Amino acid sequence: MNQRVVVLLSGGLDSATVLYQAKAAGYDCYALSFDYGQRHRRELQAAQAIAQRAGVIQHEIVPLVLGRWGGSALTQRDLDLPRHRLPAEMNQGIPITYVPARNTIFLSFALAWAEVLGAVRVYIGANALDYSGYPDCREDYLAAMQQVYTLGTKQGREGQPILLTAPLLHLHKADIIRLGQTLGVPWELTWSCYRGEEIACGVCDSCILRRAGFREAGITDPLPYAVTEGTPHV
Repeated sequence: MNQRVVVLLSGGLDSATVLYQAKAAGYDCYALSFDYGQRHRRELQAAQAIAQRAGVIQHEIVPLVLGRWGGSALTQRDLDLPRHRLPAEMNQGIPITYVPARNTIFLSFALAWAEVLGAVRVYIGANALDYSGYPDCREDYLAAMQQVYTLGTKQGREGQPILLTAPLLHLHKADIIRLGQTLGVPWELTWSCYRGEEIACGVCDSCILRRAGFREAGITDPLPYAVTEGTPHV
């Protein structure tokens, strides 16, 4: 039996690329997604489709109550999502799309499942370059969580800590897309838009970064958008 890993799978570009990296490395992959009341629950359909295409051993979708509490434009619908922002603007402060403690919660669930499975790693598609405003996507945060993984588990205390692995941490979106292309990531199954409608909006931060990444990578994005590039701001 190959070694096992748990992969946090949102359904977006980054997490799909990480899953395919883990698969290419020969690991038995277990995928973990969360239904936390996000307005873009459409991403869970993408996660299911990607997990099935990748042939993961098991895919779990865990329900959480984060949406009930609000505190983010991703979980509180009376807060407006940022639109038409330039990438440089997205790195100025912590954005309203930050969900309080989300990655800490996700990584804790992943750690628990990984220890039950006897897994050697937990993979996360965290990226510190395109979303440097998120406090839980930074290198120092992940280093602190590795300490939790080591000190807070039986496996860690016995000298076999589960490794928290964030291979995309220092890659720009175009580099991630180029990497995913070599790994055979099915881009047509991925979902990035924060609005969560049937067609991606094309103007939220996530759509803008995705489109810029594909353009810079010289690869065609297979997803349609409600607002095409060059369309006046609305």
